[in-house]
Amino acid sequence: MKDGFISVACGTPKLRLADCHYNAEQTFTMMRKAGKAGVKVLVLPELGLTGYTCGDLFYQDTLLRGAEEALATVLEATRNLEVVTAVGLPVRVNSKLYNCAAIIQKGQILGLVPKSHLPNYGEFYEKRQFAPAPEAGTFVTLCGQEDIRFQAGQVFRCINIPDLALGFEICEDLWTPESPSVNMARAGATVIGNLSASNDLVGKDAYRRQLVTMQSAKLLCGYVYSSAGEGESTSDVVFGAHQMIAENGTLLAERRFDGGLLVSEIDVQRLAYERRRTQVMDEASAPGAAFSLTVSPTKLTRYVAPQPFVPEGKEDRDARCREILLIASLGLKQRLEHTGAKTAVVGLSGGLDSTLAVLITGLAMKMLDRPMTDIVAVTMPCFGTTDRTRNNAVILAEEMGATLRTVDISNTVRSHFRDIGHDMADHSVTFENGQARERTQVLMDIANATGGIVIGTGDLSELALGWCTYNGDHMSMYGVNASIPKTLVRHLVRYLARDNAESDEALHDVLEDILDTPVSPELLPAVKGEISQRTEDLVGPYELHDFFLYYILRWGFSPRKVYRLALYALDKQYSRDVILKWLKTCYRRFFTQQFKRNCLPDGPKVGSVALSPRGDWRMPSDAKWALWQAELETLQ
Repeated sequence: MKDGFISVACGTPKLRLADCHYNAEQTFTMMRKAGKAGVKVLVLPELGLTGYTCGDLFYQDTLLRGAEEALATVLEATRNLEVVTAVGLPVRVNSKLYNCAAIIQKGQILGLVPKSHLPNYGEFYEKRQFAPAPEAGTFVTLCGQEDIRFQAGQVFRCINIPDLALGFEICEDLWTPESPSVNMARAGATVIGNLSASNDLVGKDAYRRQLVTMQSAKLLCGYVYSSAGEGESTSDVVFGAHQMIAENGTLLAERRFDGGLLVSEIDVQRLAYERRRTQVMDEASAPGAAFSLTVSPTKLTRYVAPQPFVPEGKEDRDARCREILLIASLGLKQRLEHTGAKTAVVGLSGGLDSTLAVLITGLAMKMLDRPMTDIVAVTMPCFGTTDRTRNNAVILAEEMGATLRTVDISNTVRSHFRDIGHDMADHSVTFENGQARERTQVLMDIANATGGIVIGTGDLSELALGWCTYNGDHMSMYGVNASIPKTLVRHLVRYLARDNAESDEALHDVLEDILDTPVSPELLPAVKGEISQRTEDLVGPYELHDFFLYYILRWGFSPRKVYRLALYALDKQYSRDVILKWLKTCYRRFFTQQFKRNCLPDGPKVGSVALSPRGDWRMPSDAKWALWQAELETLQ
């Protein structure tokens, strides 16, 4: 449960129809197995103590007594087991029979949840034997335990883990427009369990998967779905033990036909954060019991992507690239139209960011049916510029058909340093920023002279770290890369390089060489013609920073949790010391550089993480990072 991770499981024991004694043994055996695996919440199939396909045998007193005795056996066998388990069985209340989930822990029945919506079509005729959940709840006695709440829509709250609240529904309840889980989520349930007996047909698994993942997304919850499997009658249908664990629209784990135990972890802390952030869950009330759990570390088994901004499959990655390029170029197209700009001025350094910016500008010009000569690509060599980057910038502009201008700013910067009394041998921040600001002035003046606007090149990662010169590359009239993280910039350029591989070999080749060039601002003198200043040596690997930023900005995780996830996802690439070193750098720079982000120019938002001060990230420039720093120090 540490850091909000709760180990949950779907369990599908092998059963024998109407053999309640055997099914009880299979149930408590699986519960014990789950307990040994550290599972805290276990969901078993619908009517698992009898079997779902017993038909008119459900009318028989013998079977109903057998089901209650089976539950009593399970309770006795697991009285020292703290895993909260949903067990399916038929229950008589007054003169009616209900398809129920018994929620049990440590030998106690926390509550009985009857099924609300009964199917009465195709091969399923539950209304023949069962009644739907009554509108009003009541209290019943079962297995010798009195005052058990019998009611649909109950929410079971964990006393010592406030973000953990459980709700349960049964099979068809999920399929209906008014699923009980909706009100349970509104009442605070962060994990919904579904006891199911859904048969398998061609294509039905995909439909179930969509239902489960979408419900978890709509309700900002974890969803644990466990369906019946081996042992059910195959007279007309087959049950394939479909098991799924989803969280906020993401399928964490899935299995079919094998049965057994499927385990993953749901991050209830993350779900609670998202509910606070979006405020889409109207408050509601729900009855239910409380329970407690022993707070202990949760072993992670769920997949954590080492590059959360970058899809891992080529097909998905290419689709993401196409969408981002379309969004960014549409935004720039609108800005060019609205301002009546005659040109788009881009400072071209031969690096990745300016390359992506000029490529997006080219796409916008195509949308406007304007010539590429309306792009003014400006190279501004100075003390740190290498032949490689200068040549690549020139080739790129020429291959695109842009208007190329070269403005050597060396003499202007020297003159400026003489004016302010700065020693050329002093390669401090003044030496670097003087060049960056001069380049921005050149771009702005050329834009004025040509009736155009300056297109910004800085990316999301640089802006988050403040790795930009205030009123230098920090400023533009439209920042097309502003919400694109550095790890994704590389893939976008590579995607466009592949796109031009056959139609323009020279453009493809120069893009590939730019991709191979070390990331550098080139503000310090080159050494023997080679880049002497590598950004990632100074601020840290962007792969790490983008990982940190995703969880800090998108999910509001604490330093401890971000560190834990980084160790889990990136320990093969980086040592613990390296991860912690750059995590501290990330927090320090993020807090101290907010003043730069509070006056950013407009730019298109392309993903869920952005830093525009007008809507996406609002933070005072003077916020202290003492609390975060103190937690970081405990990670030593």
